[in-house]
Amino acid sequence: MIGRFNHVAIAVPDLEVAVAKYRDVLGAKVSPPQDEPDHGVTVVFIELPNTKVELLHPLGEKSPIQAFLDKNPGGGIHHVCYEVDDIYAARDRLQSQGARVLGSGDPKIGAHGNPVLFLHPKDFFGTLVELEQAHA
Repeated sequence: MIGRFNHVAIAVPDLEVAVAKYRDVLGAKVSPPQDEPDHGVTVVFIELPNTKVELLHPLGEKSPIQAFLDKNPGGGIHHVCYEVDDIYAARDRLQSQGARVLGSGDPKIGAHGNPVLFLHPKDFFGTLVELEQAHA
């Protein structure tokens, strides 16, 4: 059911410092910051030949990323993202097998403009899993 690995997301306490580290120290290609108000984050993508790294920074007071950073002040891996061909079929299959979809269960549009869902980390060995429809 899951397809290509899309990205790993890292929550960062200081987006400018993180961007500079990836761009200047590691020599990575870095996208401009992109605010995602529906998700409460500002994102920057580090583009690699085979995948992406998504840097997450809180946007607004109710950002779920701020709660993560409160527990992990230095930042850390927040989630992994896998692509699926049909987000609704994937959701229905997962729920029928007891996996919990966070929120209402309805996909939201993610940073790439495609529908996404998040799966409860307790169902996947402590890892928050994002599913992204490959081609919306």
